[in-house]
Formats: sequence, structure tokens, C-alpha cells
Amino acid sequence: MKNLFSNFKGDLFGGITAGIVALPLALAFGVSSGMGPSAGLYGAIFISFFAALFGGTSTQISGPTAPMTAVSMVVIAGIIAINDGSLEKALPAILIVFLLAGLMQIGLGLLGIGKYIRYIPYPVVSGFMTAIGVIILVTQILPAIGYYPKEDADFVAQYKPMAEEIILNNMLKEEAGEGILVLENFEETIARAKTITDEDMLKEAQTLAKSEASGVIGAIKVLPRALNNINWLELILALATIIIIYGFKRITTTIPSALVALIVVSGVAYGFGLNYRPIEQIPSGFPIPNLNMFTQFKLSSVTPYIFTALTLALLGAIDSLLTSVVADNMTKTKHQPNKELVGQGIGNSIAAIFGGIPGAGATIRTVVNINAGGKTKLSGMIAGILLLIILLALGPVASQIPAAVLAGILVTVGIGVMDYKGLKAIPSLPKDMSIGPIKFSSEVVIMLVVLVLSSVWNLVYAVGIGLIIASLMFMKKMGDLTAERSDVKSLEKEVNWPDEASFPKNLQEEVFIKHLKGPLFFGSTTEFQQMADQIPRTASTVIIRMGRMQYMDQSGLYTLEDVLISLKKSGITILFVDVLNQPRYMMERVGLIPDLIPEEHIFKTFKECLVWVKENVKDIIPSM
Repeated sequence: MKNLFSNFKGDLFGGITAGIVALPLALAFGVSSGMGPSAGLYGAIFISFFAALFGGTSTQISGPTAPMTAVSMVVIAGIIAINDGSLEKALPAILIVFLLAGLMQIGLGLLGIGKYIRYIPYPVVSGFMTAIGVIILVTQILPAIGYYPKEDADFVAQYKPMAEEIILNNMLKEEAGEGILVLENFEETIARAKTITDEDMLKEAQTLAKSEASGVIGAIKVLPRALNNINWLELILALATIIIIYGFKRITTTIPSALVALIVVSGVAYGFGLNYRPIEQIPSGFPIPNLNMFTQFKLSSVTPYIFTALTLALLGAIDSLLTSVVADNMTKTKHQPNKELVGQGIGNSIAAIFGGIPGAGATIRTVVNINAGGKTKLSGMIAGILLLIILLALGPVASQIPAAVLAGILVTVGIGVMDYKGLKAIPSLPKDMSIGPIKFSSEVVIMLVVLVLSSVWNLVYAVGIGLIIASLMFMKKMGDLTAERSDVKSLEKEVNWPDEASFPKNLQEEVFIKHLKGPLFFGSTTEFQQMADQIPRTASTVIIRMGRMQYMDQSGLYTLEDVLISLKKSGITILFVDVLNQPRYMMERVGLIPDLIPEEHIFKTFKECLVWVKENVKDIIPSM
């Protein structure tokens, strides 16, 4: 506790400054997620406080971030879609997924996974971050111009026939489950169908319209219609916000430009009584736990999102630990990665219980905290407390913020989160792979695949596919590189080792010596097989020298077994020389030793092997 207050003044200024920076972003991320501004604010409060308290990076400021919000949007939209478009019905399942993500983060920390996060390939991270920017930027165009698909009567009307069909299908499914849908009760089914009102169909049609316009593809589809229905006041408010954010940075960076834009544009809009669209109402009072997430929990509604929860956990881990590295560089300290994951997991778990969206370590807020004097965990805790005070004291005031202002803030976030460093490097990256005559850079391919699939399909699956492609390409490169350095490719390149100089000349017709240098693994098995096929079947004995083969994987083991069986069938005796521990262990596990190669045919040195050969191979002329 003494160390916690050792830098009270600096931590106070750092925490207050970081909290102020976090406010507009928390509100904006909450709106963008689909759960409303209060969810963003709750997430910022609890994650900031508890991640700082239990985490392993003293100066880390945590809260909702662009990547975490983008993945959360996928979860929220998917669960809402299967709950009749109702956030209230979907909320328990959504929060359970977020809670699972937090618990998984705690598990990752306890298992010591933190130190392995750095092995995520840069092209995957680059493509994902750029996709996040694209998603935020494109999806915020519609609210920035004041267009909301579910409020466009003509657009919604297109979905009324489909809405009626869906309502009837849902009714039939319910009745089938209740046992009502049988021939003698069919009149009751018809009677229920007549109770469907125009209001029911309108609500379902609005849900369908909103779903159709969601995501990057959806936003692009309705963009022509949106441009014909621009709300010029909303557009002016969004543009004014963007201009102030970029313009104020040129004047000073001491005061957060996003906060200045939020206050100025909102103040003008409210002060002049403009007919703008405000954000959703922020509940007043202290946040209360959402216990419905436990009482109304249905395993079937959450099961499809287990992998998504794991993705959230891993993404939050990557996001947080990258920020921890930035903090280390600035403060010349060393963070504790596994402890940081536990802290982030606790913060996200508690935030989920109180209805907040998940988050991670935030680079900009952390940098602001350090520059303002923050040095201990107290700064992150103060940032969370400040946001709680703002919620309690200014909740009704914050509810008057124009939605277009938050859209403008998010547009700048989308532009800023893209990985321009990775994009600029595309032309200069080496073309290290080829398909026929076409040469390409494997890293560019990975980045573009993740970028495109994340933007137009699914963030979660895109990252998984990117990791698989990166792993396969890495294995191909390592296989090619190892094959170049190992000597298993051709018998024509065989060069006698020094201790073979005295080998009898006439023995060369009877005995063939093969050297294995480098690992025998999946990347070199083809070349090894081709080499084995070149061994002359006229030889009576083959000596395989294995002293420089340090490693053998399962692919190499079975390839070697096939070669040995083939040679045995040709009546050739195989001798091993200097078998190292790992390859020997592998061969013993499958019975290759001693079933194919008995112990008396395995020698520690070539000299011992030569003695055996002279004693057992016929027609040998002793060396002079």
C-alpha cells in the first residue's frame, strides 16, 4: 500500500488526464457496439479500475478499445439476431460470452500463456488492425450522415413480406414444441396467426432492415440510398467533430482533442436548440450487477460463441501486452505478462457482470497517463473512479450528446487504428514464394487475406485462417531452408568424411555409406525418399551415419521406416552409426529399433562399424 501512494500527485494527474481521454471513446465504443453508451462507460470504469489493481503493468490504462469493440459487435449482432432483434432478450447471453472471455483471460494468465503471445505473426496483426479501421470507418458513415435504415419507411417496407413469413415460422415452431400443432388443433393455429398485428410485422421488418445494413457489406449496399436521404445537420455535426479533432491537435496535444470536439460541438448543438439526434439515455445512479445473465442463461444460445469468446480473450491479451511493451519502453520498467492477463481477465469479468463491453490495455490512454506523471497502479484506478464520478454526476448531461458527434469521433478512431506502417511496406517486401511463374510475398498475402476476410466476412474466422496460412507458409519456408542446409537430397553430392579415407576400395561396391546432416522432418522427407530410391540395390550393406541428425519428427520417422523396409526387402543389411538421443527415442517408440534395426547393427563410432563390416561382409580386401 505504501508503494501504491508513493507517487500520489503524479498518479492523480495521470489518472485524471487518462480518464478524460477515455470518456468520449468509451461513449463512442458503447454506441458502436450496439449496446449503447452506458455499456461503453461501464466497461471503461470497471476494466480500468480492476485491471490496474490486479494487473502486471503499473502504468497501464485499460478500457474499451477499437479491436475489442469490433469483435464485440459481431457477438452482439449475432445474438440479437436470434432473439427477435431485441437487445433486452439477447443481453444475458451477450454478457455471458463477455464473462467467458474474461475468465478465459484469467486462465491464460494462470497457465503462463502471456509469454507466448508475442509469437502471433505481424502480418496477421497488421491485417486485423487495418480491417478494424475499415469496419469502424465504413459502418460509421451511415450515422455520420444521419441515416438509420430501420427508420427509412420505404426501405423497411421491402422486408415486410419476409417479416410475416419469419413470424409465422417462429409461431409454428413454438406450437410444435408445445404440442399444439396437430390436426385437431389446427384451428387454434389459424386463430393465433390472425393475432399478428401490423406493429409486429413492422418491428420484425425493422430488425431485418437493420441487419441487412449492418457490417461493411451492408453499409456499402445501402450507401446509395443513404446518400439520397442525408440529414445535413447530422453531417455538419459529424464533420465539425472531425475537423476539431484533427485541427486542435495542431494547436496543442496537452488537452485531448476528442474531448474538446465532444464538448464544443455538443455544447453548440444543445445551446442553440438544434433538432439533432441525441445518444441513448444513460442510466443515472451507481451501476448494478445484471444478475439476469445467470438466471436467464441458456447454454444453447452461448455455445456457438465459445470460439468467439476465446478470440476476444486472445485479442485482449495481444492488445494489452503490446501496450505493456510500449509502457516498458517509456518507463524503463518490465511488466509481468501473465499477471497482466489475470488483471485484464478480472476487469473484463466484472465489467460483464455490470453490463459493460470488454476492453484491453489502451495505448493512447497509457501514453497520456505516463506523460502526465502516472507511475503506479493508482493512476489506472483513479481513471476508473473519475469515470464513475462523471457517470453519477453528469449522466443526464451526457445523454444530450449528439449521436453524430460520437460517429465523428469513431471515424477518426477508424482512420487512426489502421496499420499504415504495414500497408506502406507492401511494395518493398520480398517476393519469397511462387506458384508457377507467379511470385509473391507470403507476408503480403497473409495480411491481405486477413484484411479482406475480416472486413467483409467474419473477424474471428479471418484471424484463424490467417494464423493457419501463416503457419503453413512458415513451415514451408523452414522446410525449404532446412532442406538446403541438410544433406539428404542427392547421392551425387556425397562427400567422404575424414574418417572414411582408409575405407577399402573394393568395399565400395559392396557397401554404400549415406550421411544424414540436419533434421529429418516433414520438410525434407520427399528429398530423403528420393535419395533412398537412388541407393543401388546391388549393394549388400548400407551404412547410415546419423551423428549430425539431431532431430526427427513423426513424418521423418515414418519416411525412414518406409525406406528401411524397402531396403530390407531388397536383401540389404542396414547399419546405423552414432544415433543421437532424440531420433533413437522416436525409433524405439514405434519399434523400428530393434524390429528393423537390431541392437547389434547400431554402432557408436564409424570405427566400430567398420570392424563389423570387415568381419561380416564377404570378399573384402583388407585396407593397406
